[in-house]
Amino acid sequence: MSGSVLDTLAGFDKQAALDAGIEPGKVRDWAKLYDVYVAPTTAHRQQARAVDLVRRGTFSLDQLALIERRLDAVGARERTRTRLDVLEELAAARPGSYQSFARMLKRLVPVEQVAPSDGASFSRSRMGKRTVTVTADERDIADLEHAVTRGIDPDRPAGPQLAANFVRIMRGDGSQAGVPCAAPQPLVLVPAPELAKVLNDEADPNEVRFGLTDGTTITGAEYLARYFSNPAYGVRVAVFHAEDGAVNLYRGERCANEKQRVLARAANPVCPVPDCRHGADSCEAHHIVAWKHGGETNMRNLAMLCRYHNRTNDDDTHRKRRGRIENVRGAPTWVSPRGYAVPNNYHPYGAMQTLFGR
Repeated sequence: MSGSVLDTLAGFDKQAALDAGIEPGKVRDWAKLYDVYVAPTTAHRQQARAVDLVRRGTFSLDQLALIERRLDAVGARERTRTRLDVLEELAAARPGSYQSFARMLKRLVPVEQVAPSDGASFSRSRMGKRTVTVTADERDIADLEHAVTRGIDPDRPAGPQLAANFVRIMRGDGSQAGVPCAAPQPLVLVPAPELAKVLNDEADPNEVRFGLTDGTTITGAEYLARYFSNPAYGVRVAVFHAEDGAVNLYRGERCANEKQRVLARAANPVCPVPDCRHGADSCEAHHIVAWKHGGETNMRNLAMLCRYHNRTNDDDTHRKRRGRIENVRGAPTWVSPRGYAVPNNYHPYGAMQTLFGR
């Protein structure tokens, strides 16, 4: 980890390190160090000089990784020269602890302070709680702080009182309207007739027809009206097939209609990428086979993805960088670049899991 770090990096393989269970952030750091100190380069003299300084300074991998993270803020043209200057200074000074090393590095490579951008982020649920973080104009945040601190009891912990005042203001304190409470709308999930085959309904492209094993056919509407539907219930009913999932409407328009969005949200209540916590209500309708590649706007080809994963999905099947969403037996599922299907168990209550146990 110190004197022989460059010998260790000589045999570095990123994928092998990931497969060995090494923390991905550390693997990325080591891959960057490999590119700087070991990988073939046209700047032979500069690389040899850097290697010599590393050996003289007996830096650890973590120290070298910290240097590279600090150099990210330096322009590409100046980075090599700055790296050599920093290594020479640190090799001569030999700071003891990692903290001393970091403090000296901070003086050697000052980074211009950049004002944070406005933004907001929301955490995943944890035991019924969530956290929101907001960055905005200091005057607006100061006004909010003043509002939530008014009237708190100084003899009691401030945190719970601030949270309670924030929620009260958010919901409306009587003088003005606040954020409305969500009103869940019930959706009855009904499995399609056993052994039925899903067919196109040529008379109505918005309908689905089942081919039954007795040789007859029946539309989804007829099936529900005969066996399940009752207007007095005041609920909506959705049919899911054990293999095809929810099926409706074939290629007619790019944007999913409201009926498709309801069924898609039932199929995956959260973005299907593993550990993503974004609920389907705030997600975008995604074409599993990209629209530009002829993908149809039907239920088998739709999934609800959060804004980020909808843009990082590998739409081109030959590009295997970030993984892609595929329809696995009726359920939108993330498939890794190496071909492994991994469900998102953050919210395991999608229609296919609820009805068919997967």
